[in-house]
Amino acid sequence: MSELIDKALADCGDTDVVVMGRNVLEETGRVFKELFGDAKVIIIADENTWAVAGEQTKASLEGAGVETVEPMIFPGRPAVYACYANVEKIRDHMRDLDGVIACSIGSGTLNDITKRASDELGRRYMNVCTAASMDGYAAFGASITENGFKHTMSCRAPQALIADLPTMAGAPQRCTATGLGDLIEKVPAGADWIVADELGIEPIDDEVWDLVQGPLTSAISDPEGLANGKPEAFDGLIEGLVMSGLAMQKYRISSRPASGAGHQFSHLWEMEHVGMDQDPPLTHGFKVGLGTISVLALWERTLNHDFSTLDVDAAVAKWPSAEEMEAKVRANFTGDMLEPAVRQTMDKYLDADALRERLELVKSTWPTVRERCRSQVMPAAKVEEIIKTVGGIYHPAQIGLTRERFHDTYYRCQMIRSRYTLLDLLVETGTIGDLVESLFEPDGFWGRRPWPQD
Repeated sequence: MSELIDKALADCGDTDVVVMGRNVLEETGRVFKELFGDAKVIIIADENTWAVAGEQTKASLEGAGVETVEPMIFPGRPAVYACYANVEKIRDHMRDLDGVIACSIGSGTLNDITKRASDELGRRYMNVCTAASMDGYAAFGASITENGFKHTMSCRAPQALIADLPTMAGAPQRCTATGLGDLIEKVPAGADWIVADELGIEPIDDEVWDLVQGPLTSAISDPEGLANGKPEAFDGLIEGLVMSGLAMQKYRISSRPASGAGHQFSHLWEMEHVGMDQDPPLTHGFKVGLGTISVLALWERTLNHDFSTLDVDAAVAKWPSAEEMEAKVRANFTGDMLEPAVRQTMDKYLDADALRERLELVKSTWPTVRERCRSQVMPAAKVEEIIKTVGGIYHPAQIGLTRERFHDTYYRCQMIRSRYTLLDLLVETGTIGDLVESLFEPDGFWGRRPWPQD
């Protein structure tokens, strides 16, 4: 285990043990016994993750004297979905198994649904990681779709993680691409946090910031190595993903340290089932990677705009009333997404006086904001190339989005989260229209990347 992870664990309240290294699956039983004593274990996996690590995990547990009950194995196809119905399946099954502790084998979905189910029963759990595909292994909270709306549900992180590097590196290339897509969004997410910090909305926690941003550059620095299966490249990526989860666990307030506007693009598409009809369905990280490119392209335009000359009176005059803002949201959403989107948007709505105060602060702090954010973000074209190198998604047409639907995402995804990001800055200053539209002009970022039918 790296010194960074060891140091991070000292400050985390949920995860006690991370065993990361080569050929460490055999440590599963020892760790379970140390943490949970004589408790019985139920392994939760799907057919794919069971094939990768099921028998080895079971053998390690039984070899350490842990009594196992019949494992709960979901079908491998279609892919298990992180919906609340699957949380209920695990919870209701485990409820009748008095005191049994879960050991999940998997990455995002299986980890999250086991995490929430265990927490609802007041039990802890541990996870055997199978792919470098997402940053939520050690995170507090689980990203679950409930009644058609994806949100983070509160629940404790795993008490232990077993991260066998050869197992994770041996996952399909698409898993690595999705992990890098999830991790690289921390670049613009950091800029979002800088803006929120400067405007007094959500101060940066320096220790948490360092947990995420410290290893980030190294973790994404060798896309060719990741594409070619280079062990050192995987070590850095996996460490970055684990550290990101530990940061969210330490921060606990929200997933702010690891999730910004780029994630909002992905969350909107996921709630609208974009790419879910593909086989296999598009993963979260694929869509986050595309969201990262999308937001960074907008950041480039934003950083060339001078908000220190903002006409505050004009912006306030154009600001919609609360009733008008709610009507705007209702015009953009239907079905299960409608009421949650209204709540999220209105939670961050400012009246005219509060808006004026914020915009004056934007004007006065913009030189500092611009300097800090310029040093944080990366060129969209560079991230596009990194994602392309590892086999990720880098153009909206790859996930079936028309130009019009993708264009509208820039406006609509701002309404699904109350977290303050670049998108909110542009909405409040009245500049989002001009800056977004410029991306689709012939010389704009997306104007230079035509759709197949063009």
